[in-house]
Amino acid sequence: MAKKRKTAPAKATLARDQAAIQLNVFDGTRQPFPSGKNLLIRILDGSQTQLVSRFYKKSSFEFDVPFSDNFKDNYTVLVTCDGYRDAGFFPVKVSPDAPSRVDLMLVPRRAKYRFPSWDELKADHQRFADFLNCERDVGTARTRYDELRQSREPALASLLNLTAAMSGIHLPVGTPLDYFRQIEWAASLAQDRFFGFADAEIVNQVKTAWKQGEFEPEASPGIFHDDATSSYKQIQFGEANVQLTFHENTVKTIAGIKCIRVEPDIDYYRDPAAHALLEVIPNTLSHGLTDPQVVYVLRWIAGRHAGVQEFDPGYALVE
Repeated sequence: MAKKRKTAPAKATLARDQAAIQLNVFDGTRQPFPSGKNLLIRILDGSQTQLVSRFYKKSSFEFDVPFSDNFKDNYTVLVTCDGYRDAGFFPVKVSPDAPSRVDLMLVPRRAKYRFPSWDELKADHQRFADFLNCERDVGTARTRYDELRQSREPALASLLNLTAAMSGIHLPVGTPLDYFRQIEWAASLAQDRFFGFADAEIVNQVKTAWKQGEFEPEASPGIFHDDATSSYKQIQFGEANVQLTFHENTVKTIAGIKCIRVEPDIDYYRDPAAHALLEVIPNTLSHGLTDPQVVYVLRWIAGRHAGVQEFDPGYALVE
């Protein structure tokens, strides 16, 4: 008599109507947010129905949320804490196949900058120090860096934000940092941009990167950038992308190399309409400028979401 084959026990069926969101909150030093402070966590689905709204006193969480296989799966995650700037991310796209991770950063509303010394910058971020010393005069670079640390902190923060962000842009050959030959220290350093002179080849490199889908050209760049001949915005992230604006009619020969004036900056928003309506116009009306602390937070969050190397401009935001 033939023996009956044993059948393997049926595996538990995964719930296809549930998904998970893993939330981690960090402080302005890029370390887990200290426990003991009341964090208000809010989670809304794509129809703006609020599913979570309560206080917690830790920095890491996992939430089970419905999976609908439609627009409702585009969640919004918001974190607030007294004395800190709000943080959030949208869209957090969920799936029953794996948890969706969200890393957010909370910094004090009146955060102070903690910059490294020049020697510390060289030790921990040699590439940044080399860029700031692109004119190959270490003594002058150190002096200028120290002067910014002492009297123009937002301008230094912006310069380091842009240095770190450009170091992560891979052109067909090198990064934008590799093409700079001079920084206009005295005339142009501001809390939202700087000007410098770079090898004219950078224009061809960025145009090639545009054709490869890494940048988008800005229409009529002269509207927001006086005398600009062309401008290209990085499109890798949802927020805090680098924009490289070229002033190709301003030319200088440096060490035998034809160089053009370049204006790097970082916009809060990727969408041109949002940039104009929510950033440029309000800043113009209030005579304000893009806040480097906001850029720091947005760029760090965007990088964590994209799964790229952590955005570390060399400084931290502390109480």
